[in-house]
Amino acid sequence: MRSITMFDSTKENLLDLLRSLRECKTQLPDFQRGWVWDDLHIRSLLASVSMSYPVGAVMMLQTGNPDVRFKPRPVEGIASPSPPVEPERLILDGQQRLTSLFQSLLLDKAVLTKDIRDKPIKRWYYLDIAKVLDADADREDAIVGVPEDRVFRNFRGEPLPGKDYSTIEKECAAEMLPLPLVFDVAGLTNWQMKYLQSDPAHIQERLARWNNLTQEVIQRFQQYMVPLIILRKETPKEAVCQVFEKVNTGGVSLNVFELLTATFAADEYHLRDDWAAREKRLRQRKILGTLESTEFLQGISLLASRDRRLKALEQGVLPDNAPGISCKRKEILRLTLPSRPVNRILQLMVSSIPDNSTHLGGQKHGKSWQARSRQGTILATDA
Repeated sequence: MRSITMFDSTKENLLDLLRSLRECKTQLPDFQRGWVWDDLHIRSLLASVSMSYPVGAVMMLQTGNPDVRFKPRPVEGIASPSPPVEPERLILDGQQRLTSLFQSLLLDKAVLTKDIRDKPIKRWYYLDIAKVLDADADREDAIVGVPEDRVFRNFRGEPLPGKDYSTIEKECAAEMLPLPLVFDVAGLTNWQMKYLQSDPAHIQERLARWNNLTQEVIQRFQQYMVPLIILRKETPKEAVCQVFEKVNTGGVSLNVFELLTATFAADEYHLRDDWAAREKRLRQRKILGTLESTEFLQGISLLASRDRRLKALEQGVLPDNAPGISCKRKEILRLTLPSRPVNRILQLMVSSIPDNSTHLGGQKHGKSWQARSRQGTILATDA
């Protein structure tokens, strides 16, 4: 029996997932907003992974459907590859978590984030070995964000005593392990040797602490599995839009204009720029001065679907069987670039609405048109 499920549930090793980001096999769709997590959120996330706590499932969309194409972009911190790499999947939900983990564990750069006052800061993330092995300590306190030069300073800019981690020797003396080393076998081995040799009188004690650290923390990072929900490539655009809105209820709302913008961008057509230029001209017209981007697409959808209906009728299709005239979301998402209907239909839509006219019982045409457009029934006055 053929499966009707549009998604698969699986798990993926954290390191493999982060590598897929670095290799651009996993990217973001262009409609996703930028990465915005602050230092506190990043440390909390790293603390959860260090204890093998769940951090939530990540939702992705398989690529390869010619009818559901979005312009991809790498996660923050990765330059766009040249030539471009076609991703195997796109992140729909989980961008903030994956980007935070990638930047703090695999990027090999100080992470550009924000403090509690929203001030931009750059941080390296370290593991305080003494605190992480203390059963009574809060794990989040054991994850430390260190300044870009790896030195904490007072208000005069002077290094604070014992807070200089600018060399491997100083890191080992302070028992502060750079977290990116958990995925760097050679680097971690080198750091371990330096750590054991940094206090020759207590090598056995340090070795026991290191073994405990490896079992209790380092291996948790190395073996961490991320739950994945993969939307199959057969998933239609409308479903992708609805899923994105539902899983991002606490984040950015995605409207049909943004989704179509991302779809057209895959073919290097910049709908947002096109709309911005048209909006300036429309603002000069009394009737269309308050037209919004989604209403603009509704008008185009009505006239484009009308064209399809008329063509069907000309070909002898019975009226009851001919395509309907609609501006619902599903119909708007059917707008495509190959036929390039936007320019012709927009001109028809604008020219059909005079600046100074009345409509039906003396109502101002602009108010009537706008009210109907918001109800999903924009007037096609050329009919």
